[in-house]
Formats: sequence, C-alpha cells, structure tokens
Amino acid sequence: MRQTERLTSDEASLARAAEILRRGGLVAFPTETVYGLGADATDAQAVAGIYAAKERPSFNPLISHLESFEAAQKQGVFDETARRLAEAFWPGPLTLVVPVAPTCTISDLARAGLDSVGLRVPAHPLAYALLQKTGRPVAAPSANRSGRVSPTDADHVLGDLDGRIDAVLDGGSSQVGVESTIVACLGGTPRLLRPGGVPREAIEALIGMTLEAGAEGGKSPLAPGMLASHYAPRARVRLNAARIEADEAVLLFGAQPLESMETARTALNLSKNGDLVEAAAHLFSYLRQLDASGAATIAVGPIPETGLGEAINDRLRRAAAER
Repeated sequence: MRQTERLTSDEASLARAAEILRRGGLVAFPTETVYGLGADATDAQAVAGIYAAKERPSFNPLISHLESFEAAQKQGVFDETARRLAEAFWPGPLTLVVPVAPTCTISDLARAGLDSVGLRVPAHPLAYALLQKTGRPVAAPSANRSGRVSPTDADHVLGDLDGRIDAVLDGGSSQVGVESTIVACLGGTPRLLRPGGVPREAIEALIGMTLEAGAEGGKSPLAPGMLASHYAPRARVRLNAARIEADEAVLLFGAQPLESMETARTALNLSKNGDLVEAAAHLFSYLRQLDASGAATIAVGPIPETGLGEAINDRLRRAAAER
C-alpha cells in the first residue's frame, strides 16, 4: 500500500502535486463541484490507475480538466453552440462533450474508445493553479470508490482512498457540492447528459433552444454517470478463446499460450506479466490495431475477473455483443 501525502495549498505543495501527475501518479484535488481524482489524461497507464483506485466496474469515459478554453480547443472541436457555452460558463461547473480534435492528446482509455471527449475548465483557484503547473489535460472523476458518495473535502477523500493514491491537495470544502452539468454538442440539438452545477434553464436561455435529454436512442452514452459506452470493432469478437482459428487476430493476456497460435494473422498481448493495470491501459488501442489488420474475427484469450479484469471483461463483452 502506498503512502498518501496530504498536501496544502502553498506553492511547494502545488509543485509537488504537479510533479506526481506528470510522472503518472494519482492526485486528488478540489474543484468547485467535488474533489476529483486526477491523473495525466494523455497517459493511459496513469488513467488505468484511476480505475484501479476507484474499483470502477467499467471504463466509462472520464472528464478531462484543462486550465483554459484555449487549451480545451486543442483537444476538442467546438461548434458555435459549444463555443457560446464555453465562453459563458467556463471556468465553471459545466462539462462539454465535443468531437475529438485532430490535435487531441487525451488517451483512448480516458475517452473510453469514443471519438468524442468530455472537457471542463474548473473555477476553483487551486485546481487552476495545479492544471497550469501540470501543463497537460488531467482526467478526474470524483475522488471516491465507485458507488460511494462523492467527496467535498480532503477528509472524505482520505476516508475512501487513503493508501490507494499518491496525494490529496487540501483546498477546504467544495462550494457547489454536486458534479458538473454535462452537455453534448455533437451536431444537431445539444443534449443534457447529466444535470449538475449549471441549471438547464441557464443553458437553454443562452442558446435559445430546449436541450434534448440523454444519449440519442439510449444506445451511446458519452459521459460519466450513464451506462457504459464501448468501442465496437468491425471484426467479430470471440471471447475466452483456448484455440486460435486460421487467420484470426488475437488479443492475449499473460504468459498462458493458446493452441494453434501459428495460424493467427497477428497477435498483441495486453500484459505479458499479467498486470491488469497495464492491460487496461492497452485495451482500446490494441483492439483498434487488431481491427485494422483486416481479420474477420478477434479471438480474446481468458482474462481474470478480479480487480480491473472485471472492467476489461465488461468492455470486451460489449464489444462482442450482437450488433
């Protein structure tokens, strides 16, 4: 078990927190809504650490926090509506889900394999200072174990995550106390994916239209607090394979060999050492690479259901579902 540092709001503490984030560690920090559990959003291995610490049952897309609208525009594509919302409510408790920009550096795992990304510029001065010193997007769901009450002070964070994360930056109590409002701007009428710190009425008054409710058709959730979304490859996905059929692409885990591997078109191993955090970090990018091989089927070797294995298997089952 790691030692969780309790940091204050002074310059030395901020520098320490930023250093931990840049080297792939986990830091809880205050925002005006609740405390977030931060990791470098560009580092899939660091993002996997969030899921491990929270014991999160599935890889929902995570909100990435940035220091400014200018920084956010490097990660996402803002149409006129999204731009107006950002200019009106940022910094503040509003998350915008927008298409991924060509210059996006946020990892597949933080985006849950989607071609959209959830972005927010928080209003808390300590969060702003931390993001400025870190110099990269910080993925940060609420700093609690999955399914538990969201934390609004450092003591709440430590009550849930002490020994599971590297540090908590103590900035006192959160002001808003509920999570950010999430609005998707992906063409057509914007959608309210989650109510939160910015009232629906304020958003609708600004844009002059009524927000649609939820994800379109209920099929493609795009944000935290919704059903898990998934990346569905073109290839058929065959789970718990013990034997490889001719010309299949293969996704392996650990050192256990599968029969007839010599007949595979191509193969990738999520973690040769059987490390589930490493496996989670590789999951989406490896699925994409195997799909790009042109194989009709991706055969997946057995992966344990313990720890992050539960989330990995959840994603793979969704990818294997009838479409």
